[in-house]
Amino acid sequence: MPELPEVETVRRGLQPVMEGARLVRVETRRPDLRFPFPERFSERLTGRTITALGRRAKYLTMHVQDGPVLICHLGMSGSFRIEADDDNEADDNGTLGAFHHERSKSAAHDHVVFHVASAAGARSRVIFNDPRRFGFMLFAEGSPETHPMLAGLGVEPTGNALDGVLLASLLKGRRSPLKAALLDQRLIAGLGNIYVSEALWRAGLSPLRETGTIARPGKKAREQSERLAEAIRSVISDAIAAGGSSLRDYMHADGSLGYFQHSFAVYDREGEPCAKPGCGGHVERVVQSGRSTFYCRTCQS
Repeated sequence: MPELPEVETVRRGLQPVMEGARLVRVETRRPDLRFPFPERFSERLTGRTITALGRRAKYLTMHVQDGPVLICHLGMSGSFRIEADDDNEADDNGTLGAFHHERSKSAAHDHVVFHVASAAGARSRVIFNDPRRFGFMLFAEGSPETHPMLAGLGVEPTGNALDGVLLASLLKGRRSPLKAALLDQRLIAGLGNIYVSEALWRAGLSPLRETGTIARPGKKAREQSERLAEAIRSVISDAIAAGGSSLRDYMHADGSLGYFQHSFAVYDREGEPCAKPGCGGHVERVVQSGRSTFYCRTCQS
């Protein structure tokens, strides 16, 4: 499933085409995705101007003038692509995002098409493709933060809000494995399996250790929580930067992508030498709550 950096990359790719543009027409080519489309879905969006594209955790939000807020989740296989609305293939920008698993471009899975017109009159099609149909599009009538899908989400792992003090307060007293706590969306919103593994490696902390151990009184625990908070922020920032670079390459060159996966230190690298200088250990794979965890027991404790 796409993680926060991939979703942010998609948002940034859609922004130049959609923000400030008018929704000339909205097509739905089936009655549902994971959930049925809201009633009068196309009617309530058509003719309105898109005022902002946002992101909360792994959700995209589209704000329209005098209308509902559209909340979109990519699910396991969803993606957007942009095409010129005059069938000029040379102007196509391709699938937006740098995903760990390749995205579909088959027209058979094009389920929603937004026909948009910019203030200058340029027309584009923004197409949502989702072979497995685990994605969804829902309306929030008021603030999206109060919608059931978004209410209760924790702090964003971007910017400086997530520091060692806040992280320790969130994790204090918890006895679950550290990785499981970091995946709890009620604590930190948007962290997924890949980047939690990577952040724990950067911080030198084992995914198996008891969560509350880095929130105890004392200098050692304080340093560990600060190190982990910094690692979370930096791995997300690096992944977003890599996704942005990949998106620019994709839009203007030959369609090749420079995935952040080429920078993975531990994820999906079972048996390989640890990348930390002087460590000498190897990456191991264990299963936690049915999901693969990758770490180095030599330098992560």
